[in-house]
Amino acid sequence: MATAIQSIFIRGHEERTQPKTHIVYRIDIQAHVRSWQMWRRYSEFDDLHTELCKSTGSNPPEGLPPKHPIKSVFGVGRKDEKVLEERRAGLEKYLRAILSATDERWRETYAFKDFLGVPSGRHAGAGAASSSLATHSDTGATQFTSSTWLDEHTELQSRLRDVWADVHKRDALSNQGDVVNAHKANVGAKAKLAGVLSRIGHLGKALQELGMAGMSEGELQRRTDMVARLQDDCEKLGKVVSVARQAASRAAAGSGGVSIGKTFASDADRDALLGGAATKPARRVFGEKPKETEATRPLDNVGLLSLQQQQMDQQDNQLAQLTTILQRQRHLGEAINAEVAQQIEMLDDLSNAVDVTGGKLQSAKVKLNKLS
Repeated sequence: MATAIQSIFIRGHEERTQPKTHIVYRIDIQAHVRSWQMWRRYSEFDDLHTELCKSTGSNPPEGLPPKHPIKSVFGVGRKDEKVLEERRAGLEKYLRAILSATDERWRETYAFKDFLGVPSGRHAGAGAASSSLATHSDTGATQFTSSTWLDEHTELQSRLRDVWADVHKRDALSNQGDVVNAHKANVGAKAKLAGVLSRIGHLGKALQELGMAGMSEGELQRRTDMVARLQDDCEKLGKVVSVARQAASRAAAGSGGVSIGKTFASDADRDALLGGAATKPARRVFGEKPKETEATRPLDNVGLLSLQQQQMDQQDNQLAQLTTILQRQRHLGEAINAEVAQQIEMLDDLSNAVDVTGGKLQSAKVKLNKLS
């Protein structure tokens, strides 16, 4: 899941003594729906610059500030504080130039995204989510951070799509007359839906904790609307599952427990499909002599009735054929949807594998740069 960065700031620095005394700079990154911080030292900026130049074949639009020896911050003089401030401003200008450049090849590299801690791939942030989630042993509730809350919301959307897939599978099996497997698919959809409902409740409660932790009012309202939309989707799915179960029980009772593979359209559906032809007023006026045609002229009353019945049977056959064609198109669409979902999952797995390989290559390149 790529994150579009909107702004970058370096607001300060800090001295650390492990493994030896050095200065780190605090980088504040702001994206569309989240923000985070990264701490980097000047040598890491230098490694990033070297990697960007090698991977893209050209220098970034802005150069790094020059190296200067800096004394310990404790008891530092005004001159050293000035150097630190100049370096901070230069590093911030360096990152902003890459972010705002018309040519995006520098900011699209793995090295730049990894330097800023930008998540990528379908399961990006899974490790961070597992480490930042804390479960209370006494209540069983889960404490979310701003980012893990969004990950949970995405996961629930995926679960709802799985429920819809079970509903479509149930309908397809029901049309084929496979009542047993259709019932199993419906039960599976109901069980998944119940699990999603409980997790949506935890997601709504987590918003209260995030609001107390300092989340802005606008972002809190936006996420409240996201939870409301999930609840609406669950309500619609609940109606679909329950209505289908009632319809199946009525059908089983009406057929004596025997499944019927072929069904015919009702008179109302037939009239709606034919444009309401059956409800149009009769064109003949009572007492007026009907107009003869070449087909009806040689026929008597019995022949006319037989011809009318024949035409009605022909229309019924055409309607049944149309129904069969539509069902076949529906099954093809469901098969295509399942295949596309499988291909998307395979592509996500490939993307994750590429990210892992890219991380290993990045580590190897950093080691090579230190040796060269």
